Parts: sequence; structure tokens; C-alpha cells
Amino acid sequence: MSLFKTISLAALSSVSFGPMAAMASPYFDRVNSFPVAQNAPEAEETSSEIIAASEDGSWLVYSDSPAGGIGFIGLAEDGSTEAKGFLALDGEPTSVTVIGEHVFAGVNTSESYTAPSGHVAVINAMSQEIVATCDLGGQPDSIAASKDGSMLAVAIENERDEDLNDGVLPQEPAGFVSLFKVADGVLDCDSQIKVDLTGLAEVGGSDPEPEFVDFNMAGELVVTMQENNHLVVLDGATGEVKNHFSAGAVDLANVDTEEERAFTFDGSLDAVVREPDTVKWLDNDRFVTANEGDYEGGSRGFTIWNKDGSIVWDSGMSVDHLVARLGHYPEKRSGNKGSEPEGLEVAKFGDDTLIFVLLERASLVLVYKDTGAEPEFIQALPSGIGPEGAVAIPSKNLLATANEVDLREDGGAGSHVMIYARNAETPAYPQIISEMDGDRPIGWTALSGLVADAEVAGKLYAVNDSFLRSQPSIYEIDATQSPAKIVRRIGVTRDGAPAQKLDLEGITLDGDGGFWLASEGRTDRLTPHALYHVNSEGEIKEEIAFPAELLAVEKRFGAEGITAVGEGDEMVLWIAIQREWADDAKGEVKLVSYTPATGEWGAVRYPLDQGEKGWVGLSEITAHGDMIYVVERDNQLADNAKIKKLYAISMDQMQAAPLGGELPLVEKTEVHDFLPEMKALNGFVLDKIESFAIDASGEGFAMTDNDGVDDHSGETLFFSIGKM
Repeated sequence: MSLFKTISLAALSSVSFGPMAAMASPYFDRVNSFPVAQNAPEAEETSSEIIAASEDGSWLVYSDSPAGGIGFIGLAEDGSTEAKGFLALDGEPTSVTVIGEHVFAGVNTSESYTAPSGHVAVINAMSQEIVATCDLGGQPDSIAASKDGSMLAVAIENERDEDLNDGVLPQEPAGFVSLFKVADGVLDCDSQIKVDLTGLAEVGGSDPEPEFVDFNMAGELVVTMQENNHLVVLDGATGEVKNHFSAGAVDLANVDTEEERAFTFDGSLDAVVREPDTVKWLDNDRFVTANEGDYEGGSRGFTIWNKDGSIVWDSGMSVDHLVARLGHYPEKRSGNKGSEPEGLEVAKFGDDTLIFVLLERASLVLVYKDTGAEPEFIQALPSGIGPEGAVAIPSKNLLATANEVDLREDGGAGSHVMIYARNAETPAYPQIISEMDGDRPIGWTALSGLVADAEVAGKLYAVNDSFLRSQPSIYEIDATQSPAKIVRRIGVTRDGAPAQKLDLEGITLDGDGGFWLASEGRTDRLTPHALYHVNSEGEIKEEIAFPAELLAVEKRFGAEGITAVGEGDEMVLWIAIQREWADDAKGEVKLVSYTPATGEWGAVRYPLDQGEKGWVGLSEITAHGDMIYVVERDNQLADNAKIKKLYAISMDQMQAAPLGGELPLVEKTEVHDFLPEMKALNGFVLDKIESFAIDASGEGFAMTDNDGVDDHSGETLFFSIGKM
């Protein structure tokens, strides 16, 4: 079995993308991640949003709204990157494009919603100096250059105040589109044409809010007006309106419509307006829109259009269903816009015209091949947190994405530009995916514990944590496939209903077809520290509260794993407590024992590694042969991540002493460092290596927890470390 689980189209064939043609090859794999804070180390917050590339692909430039400027990145043939500096602008950059050696940036200088203003800044990329500015007379959003570099278009959104009158349109002043001539990198300010778009849309016709613009090879410009749910095709040279039409609405079935901390996909939505954000031409007659919706809509998908207004194809619910199967579905957005398609890129690689759909809330990029009709799904790319923009560089077989979210102030990951190379025979991501259950996906996220079947090699079971508090679940995993596949969900129930007040962090076999589950308690949320005995159908048959001796010293960070040693009346359950409780010495945690046959409790002490930053604790405990294995980690990510390790304790040391007294201290031996596997996908290192199991053949499997895609990239790593 390969070390990393990889995906094939066969694994995704049940998604409603139509008949799968011959697979496009090669695939993209992420080869590098550039933390944009390297370009602006003094800035408290920095972001990469809209990104563009030089004509030869040797450098990238991105807009950084929080830091108030643009950043430059050197880009080598192999996808390696180098910080090339940051240029502060007099205002908020909203978008960038490149013509020759010049960067053209839309800069918002508005004092208020009612007094919008802005300009185009022209920057010499070599000297990183502003060489010219042109006033726009309004607040810019996107900016685009014609394919021959002779024209520039700027969408002047003059966006609405969402707090005024509940954000209802119209709110003047009206937006428009500005067109400019460009010659040898010189922007002709006097050539500006302001294209009036009022009176076109049925929604807020007096208040158009153009969002995104893009030129085709014929010099035509397509414009999205998201809040107005409208599309306009212009002559890019004259501003003549050649066509305009409503983006329409779509009826959706099998939708997860409620933010209930459960994946149901049992709802429906009627007449959801598309409200497209980004738009890109596929050729001179067709274009594609990402239908984010920012007013009253958001159809959770994307649409391919003919420029006459007819629809070639619409994705329906296929995007959200696929995202749920990949573990990236943002359940907290179920009542709003789901995975939220926002960004797009279209480029030709060899003979293939590829469509890249950026999902802001799912932190994924979906790659499709244009077929002239229904596009062929190719692969999904993990993309940091909040992908906002992308640029393809076919001459180097590269793709770059700009991921806007900066969570460093809260101890999370910063914004990254991520680089992908199209040279892989099989993609490295995802490493785990779920099946469809009829016409609905088996939704999953925040996997937190793992155990192997006692007899069938490659058969594993996982649990989710309290992120899905309304849907505690046991998932059956087939790890013999690449990627590993979740084939069944078993709901954990109490009296026939989904069990409440659980935070499942560990699972082990009970030897009789059922399971023992460990729940991490939180007194402030009335969630008990407890063990739960469930049958093969997930029904809770026995609830075992932690004893008084433990509860007297309890803290929030409790049970993080459970394993069973022995059988029948000789079975002993061992529970890993994540961090020090009130009676523990600093750097020591308890491994707690419970004997179901007698009700006896005990514990030993376990010595933690000393971390450089944050805290260090346990994530999992697994018995195999004459050893007990524990996963030990720090709570750090990216470059600060140092401790992501597997340790072993000989079984003869696991001699529990009564609680409340002196506990023996066990000795540990390092078995495996997970950091190489956690770095292998060339993103930033995730903090939660959460689960570990050893299957019936002796193969070890490890898994990370993606925190329910909440302030997280959504990535879940699932990999083998070989025979134990």
C-alpha cells in the first residue's frame, strides 16, 4: 500500500458530473506554499486576495487589502518562491492585473458609501514604484486587461452599505464600468469611457453594482452585477452594450439548509438566484460564472453560459455534495451559501481548457475540463484558508492561488499563496473521501478517533467530535482503497435519537461487535467526562461517568483516546487524558484505566515532551501486541509545529495504581515522527494529528482533525506508516 492515499476519477464517479471521459493527465499537485507575511513582516494583518502573474511567469503580484498594498513573489520553474517585497498604496487595493512590466491596481479611497472614490495605480514591477495614477470617480472592484494588452477595464462597484436599511437596493450612487486605452504599458487617463449600466437589471436597476469583468479574445467584456443578479456583454473598445440578461434562479434538492451541526442534505431550495461573482470567458462565445451570491442568492454552484444568455450547463448541488464527501463542507454555512463558489480561473494547458472553481468557505479548488457541454471533473485541490483569487501559468505548468484569511492573531495560520504543478500521474489529495448514500453524500468532518477491525485488514472505524454535536457518528472506513473511503455512517443514539452532550474523541472495540467510546467533557457546557458502551448499531447501552476522584481535579482537556487490552472479564480500557489536570505535575498527564467487569479505576503517569511554544498533550492511545502506543503533539502549526510523534510504552509498565494516590511513571520510546508525512503535501503543517490505529495485518494508520472547516483549511490527512 502506498504511503499516501490518492484520488482517481473512479472514486468520484458517483458524483453527478455525468459520464466520465478519458481522464485528463497529468494532474496538479501542490508543490509550495508561500506565507505572505514574509513580504510585510511589520503588518499586524496581511492577506493575499487577487493574484496575477508576469507574462513569462517569473513573478506574481497580489493585492493585500488589510496591509494596504501589493506584494511581489518571485516564481521559479519548479514552483519555488521568493519574497520580492511589498509596496504600500494610498488606499485599499481591490484587484491587480499585469501588462508587460507594469502592474495595474484598483485602489479604493472612499471616505464613505455615499462618497465613493478610487483610482488606478500603475506600478513598474521592476522598480516597484508608482509611475502613474488615473482617477476613477468611484470605488473600484475588479480590474482586467484585454488579451493583447491594449485595453483596461475596471468594475466601479460603489458597493452598498449592508447596515443601511438592511442593505436593500437601491443605494446610490450607481456603479459603472470604466474603460481605458493602454499603449506600451502607459495608461491613457484621458481615454476613459464610463459605461452606464443603469436601467438594465430587474433587481435594483437604478443601482447597478458591477462586480467582476473579463475580456475575451475578440475584445468583448463580460460584466457580473452580483447584487443585481445580472450579466452584461460590452464592446470593450466602445462600451456599447451588446447583450444583457438576468442570471436567473435555480431549484435545488437534497440541500443541507440548516445550521444544526449535522449533515442532513434533506432540504430543498426553490428559485435561488445565482448572483454571480467572478466570471471568465471559455472562448469568444461562452463564459463561466461562480455563483457566490451576496445579497439574496447564492446557488452553491457555477454555470456555463452562451453569451446570448442561454445556459450550457449548471452544476446544481454537485459542488456541495462533492465537498461534503471530501470532508470540507462548512456546516456553519448551511443556512447561507454552503461552500460558496467565489473565484474562477480558466486556462489552456496543452489541449485541455481547464476551469478552476474556488470555494471560499470550503477552502478547495475544484478542477474541471471544458468539453463544450457538461464539464468533466478532474480533481480537488486543497488551498489554504479562504481562496480568493487564482492565476494559471500554462507556460510553466503551474497554478497559483491566493488565500486571504489571516488567523495569526488567534494562533492560527496566516494567508498563503499556494503553488501547484501539473506533472503528477495521480493527485496526492484527497487521502480520504466518503461514498454517496443514495442521492445524498455521507457528510463527515472533524474526525477525532480511530480503531481497526480485529479481523479484516484495512477496515477501520472513526468518530467525529462535538463539532457535529447533533450527529455523533461512527464511520466505517475501507483503507484498502486509494483514497481511503468512508463506506458507512453509524449514528450514535440514545433512546432512538441522536445522542446529545457528547464530544467523542476515542473509539475501541468491545470484543462483541460493539464499541466503547470516550467523550471529552466540558463542565461549562454540561458535557460529562464519560465512557459510552454502544452496540453495533450505535445505540448507547451503558454510560460510565468518570469517578469522583477524577472529577474532583478535572479540567476541560479530558479524554482524547481509548483502547482495550484483554478480552471478556479481563478487558481493561485505557483512556488518554490530553493535558495536565489539577493534581498533575507540569509535563505529566494520566493514562486512566477502567475495568468494565469490576468497575475499578486506576491510572499511571505519562511524561510529555517539552514544547517550544504553546502546550503539549496526547491525542490518541492504541494497544497492539505487547505495546501501548500514544500520539503526542503540540498545538502549533506551520513552522512552529515541532512535536507530532508516536510513542510506545511496554505493556508490562501499564500497572495502574488507585486514583488519588501516588501513580507510577511510565517510560516511553519514540516510534515515529509524523512531521514528514504532514509536510508531504507542501502546505503548512496542521496542528492536530489526532488519530492512530493498527489494523489486523499490523499496518499503522494516522489521521488529522480538520476542526469542521471552522477557521481551518479543511484538509484531512489519512496515511499509512507501514507495518508496526
